[in-house]
Amino acid sequence: MPASDGRTRLLVLWDIDHTLIETRGVGFTLYKRAFEAATGQELRQLAKIEGRTELDITVQSLRLNGIEPTDEVISTVTTELAHAYDEHRGELASTGRALPGAKETLAGLAGRRGFYQSVLTGNLRVVARVKLEVFGLDKFVDLEAGAYGEDSHDRAELVHIAQRRAQARADERFPNDRTVLVGDTINDVRAAREAGVGVVGVATGKASEAELRDAGATAVFACLTEVEAHLLALTPGADELSR
Repeated sequence: MPASDGRTRLLVLWDIDHTLIETRGVGFTLYKRAFEAATGQELRQLAKIEGRTELDITVQSLRLNGIEPTDEVISTVTTELAHAYDEHRGELASTGRALPGAKETLAGLAGRRGFYQSVLTGNLRVVARVKLEVFGLDKFVDLEAGAYGEDSHDRAELVHIAQRRAQARADERFPNDRTVLVGDTINDVRAAREAGVGVVGVATGKASEAELRDAGATAVFACLTEVEAHLLALTPGADELSR
């Protein structure tokens, strides 16, 4: 429901990898297993992954390995990948980690009246859920309102998909000036700018603060611990606790 004072809440869309969590190599291992199980071939070369959707990564990886990316083989790879993550939760939990400040920031905003949190990620929906559940972050966001790698190849379109889903879930409009994407890649920043929403860059991945700022991020921080205060400042009265 909307905030009780009638103000529009701020829709915060979180990227996942290198913004909230790190798999520390588990992601590559599981993708490699899924690719080889689906195709019967060794994964010799993986497409660039930063800020891209799973569908895009799979299409390019198949081509790089000499395999025609038909709908059938793409579906088989993504199905195997979803199974791999679900079956190897323990491996992800023991090797990966939630980034410093991730749980505290999500929990802090979840306890305020002025925010509605979901995700915008290139991950498959099932994979995104597993990643957040493993590190105890899923309870702070509405995953049904998010947008995922199987929804579109176009990351900017994912922003609009998430807005529509959040509106339907919350029975509340989230216009562009009340939507913010938080991410760590240049592609996150570009997607948000193309979609016309705000974007907060966090230099927790490969992109530096300067690179994120040059790409057009509204605000840039070295880590997540400063993000909550920034988002609170965007929503007057949002520092009030939920009741």
